[in-house]
Amino acid sequence: MFDIAPEAVLAVPGQALAGEAKGRLLPGFEVLWDDGPAPQRWAAEHSARYLAARVAVGTVDQVALGGLQVKFAHLRSASLSRALLVVDEVHASDPYMTETQRAMVQAHLDLGGHTLLMSATLGAVARRRWRNEPHEDLARDAALPYPAVWTSKGLHAIPAEPGGAKTVQMQAVDSWSGTDAAQLAMQAAGQGARVLVIRNTVARAQETFAACTQADADRLLSVRGIPTLHHSRFAVEDRALLDHAVEQAIGKDSPMEGRIVIGTQTLEQSLDLCADLLITDLCPMDVLLQRIGRLHRHRRPRPDSFAQARVIVMCPESGLDPLTRRAENGLGAYPGGPSLSGVYVDVPGLQATLDQITAQPVWQIPAMNRALVEAATHPQALEPLAEAHGWRAYRQRVVGKSYAEINLADLAILDRTKSFLDHDGRVRCFPDDEKIRTRLGEEGVILTLPEGTIGAFGAPIRRMALPAHWSRGLTGEEAVQVDAGPPARVTVSDRVMLYGHMGLQYGGGDDA
Repeated sequence: MFDIAPEAVLAVPGQALAGEAKGRLLPGFEVLWDDGPAPQRWAAEHSARYLAARVAVGTVDQVALGGLQVKFAHLRSASLSRALLVVDEVHASDPYMTETQRAMVQAHLDLGGHTLLMSATLGAVARRRWRNEPHEDLARDAALPYPAVWTSKGLHAIPAEPGGAKTVQMQAVDSWSGTDAAQLAMQAAGQGARVLVIRNTVARAQETFAACTQADADRLLSVRGIPTLHHSRFAVEDRALLDHAVEQAIGKDSPMEGRIVIGTQTLEQSLDLCADLLITDLCPMDVLLQRIGRLHRHRRPRPDSFAQARVIVMCPESGLDPLTRRAENGLGAYPGGPSLSGVYVDVPGLQATLDQITAQPVWQIPAMNRALVEAATHPQALEPLAEAHGWRAYRQRVVGKSYAEINLADLAILDRTKSFLDHDGRVRCFPDDEKIRTRLGEEGVILTLPEGTIGAFGAPIRRMALPAHWSRGLTGEEAVQVDAGPPARVTVSDRVMLYGHMGLQYGGGDDA
């Protein structure tokens, strides 16, 4: 698109990266670039300026901050107004984020900007909300073509990618222990399969990894010869090593040999994986289809027993009804408190997903994508299902939680129709007595590690993010003591954690 390609700015707070050049943040908002001064990198030197770059790549949080009542919101949104905004992987599972992003996108369009929203799994109800369209019935929405593009002029059906279709055998099993998952993975790897195992929680992933290690650690993902797994509780620098190792193990050009990669939702996106077999926990339909996208992604030789794509979905042995009273393995709601909290709380939606697996054990992807998503997300599908299972009250709580999050987002969104000045001629200020976020939920602190700290794979590391429930009472400013391992012993305030090839563990174990 350019005669001379501009440097892309990495829009990640705390980083200064433009193209191949790296900058070091200095006191006084100065930045030292490794290849000398470069005035055109002004946009890369502070998070409030990222959107002023000709090309910026980051998370949706950077865009959402331009539409909330926070500092630099007008700078962000004005900078963005001259750009094409591309939002990849638009989801419907977070009403608060959806509402804040919708407001920012609408403001961007009102200023004359252009937006491209991309999703392989967005349901009709969510899509119609993005496009300010009235609801339609389930049958009509499920019959719409797929793939398709919606523009300001309406629907445009597009042909599927030649050779891009795949047949997927679906199998649900009433077991989801780490031992059972490990046994299935080891059996397939013994037949030469590259196996991707995605668990809903770090604890269950670590449990599965430990069981595989006892059986045959040589088949597991490894970094610099150290067996490991992939999840969010690794230092930033170690995550980069893990990402590369995963693509080497089960990516497009990986060797055809038995290999097992175990992890969590961190494996669902941004990695070009091409597994022979997928073993996954039950999850919402849109998430499941994302995970299936990492299975048979490319045309390449495969072991005889895995010529056809196959998915094993691990489910709770006692069914889904107990999940309406207590969460387990990332599904259902935690007990106590007036509001629902958990990872995947929509139990009727989970049941609808499981029903599609058992009713249709062979899926044609992408031909069935539209019908599958609508069957597991459309209100006209979920309401009678909830009624049949006696979950009407629970379903009402799920819907109520969504409305509450939308209302909360409305309070945080920047109203661009208001003057900068109040009726007394004074400059209006954003509220300073509360913290406005781009995402709901608790935030974990980020620890700065002592100089010279060595990570799980022998490389230096500088930062470590703690889970939110481990961070209560911490500010991130506390001194951190690291005693070399392996595993390393990390002490901050009254908390002791271990960090090694299984990631960060609390006091030698994991409580979540």
